[in-house]
Amino acid sequence: MTEPAAPARVSTLELFFDLVFVFTVTQATAALADDLSVRGLVRVLLMVAIIWWMYGGYAWLTNAIAPDSRVRRTLILVGMGGFLTIALAIPDAFGDAGWAFGVGYFVVNAVHTGLFLTVSRAMRVLGVLNLITATLVLAGGFAPGVWRYVLWGAAMALLIASPRLNPIHEFTISAAHFVERHGLVVIIALGESLIAIGVGAAGLAVDWRLIGAAVLGLTVSYLMWWVYFEGGDGGAEHALEAVPMRERAWVAIVSYGYAHYVLLIGIVAVAAGIKKAVGHVDGHLTLGQALLLGGGVAAYLLGDVWFRRRLRIGVARFRLVAAIVALATVPIGMWLAAAQLLALIALLFAMLTTEHRAVGSDLGAKAHP
Repeated sequence: MTEPAAPARVSTLELFFDLVFVFTVTQATAALADDLSVRGLVRVLLMVAIIWWMYGGYAWLTNAIAPDSRVRRTLILVGMGGFLTIALAIPDAFGDAGWAFGVGYFVVNAVHTGLFLTVSRAMRVLGVLNLITATLVLAGGFAPGVWRYVLWGAAMALLIASPRLNPIHEFTISAAHFVERHGLVVIIALGESLIAIGVGAAGLAVDWRLIGAAVLGLTVSYLMWWVYFEGGDGGAEHALEAVPMRERAWVAIVSYGYAHYVLLIGIVAVAAGIKKAVGHVDGHLTLGQALLLGGGVAAYLLGDVWFRRRLRIGVARFRLVAAIVALATVPIGMWLAAAQLLALIALLFAMLTTEHRAVGSDLGAKAHP
């Protein structure tokens, strides 16, 4: 089993890398906001799945290999260039820019696999799987019409299945670094919703309505931050650290791979919804626009529940109920955009407050049997 050589905490180079990655989130948000059809949603789900899996690969990479040499840092820069190419291609990835998406992904994949092979025997099988998926994405970028969906869908399916095909239990996970790295990318991704406020406000007069809409959007993002970081990173870190080493990699792939994909989709949808709401704050939203807000918050909560249940931290029942209620705010947005934002704020605040009281009551009952 390979012992991790990564530092206990996230390096500034990794933070720099994450900023480039989150540009892909910004582009995915814009793509979803511009095409609210089922086709547009499928495209974003597909692209984000492929991109997120490779980002996760780099989180595992720097968890095992510290980027502490000139060669490693240079290769990480090449990987960043690949992610930047992917991001630039996203708006027209299913059109003329498909080749750039494929080439960027192939570069990102090659750097990741090459660096990992230098230290981990467990990467040999995964390296073959990565080569196959990268080839599928590359070929899909040049393929016409429906074949792009087919090839990229096949790549996504193989990525999802790869932990079952590769002995990931041979990977050693440094819990402190792993939890911090994913927590930081969630913060940066949530910052995307703040960018969406600025984009949605472009060209609008700065008056009390615009300021009010911006504050409402900021508050929704703040409460989403609170949902994820309730209790801080310590609980997740201790929970992951407590998992036996042979099982820890699988727990990490489910909680920080699969569950965080749902979280990220929720962030993308909410950011796109806030962008639309800011432009229509004193008017109504369409069904698709209101679904971005309500459905995005619901997806975010469900992803958080999955994440917490896998790590066995916190409580889930209030968040499950809140996810259902979030969907019920869609008709409110179709009546008034600002009212839906207010409803989501009230829902998230009530959920967090009730949850806090319930946890406090449980602890009090245990202390005084």
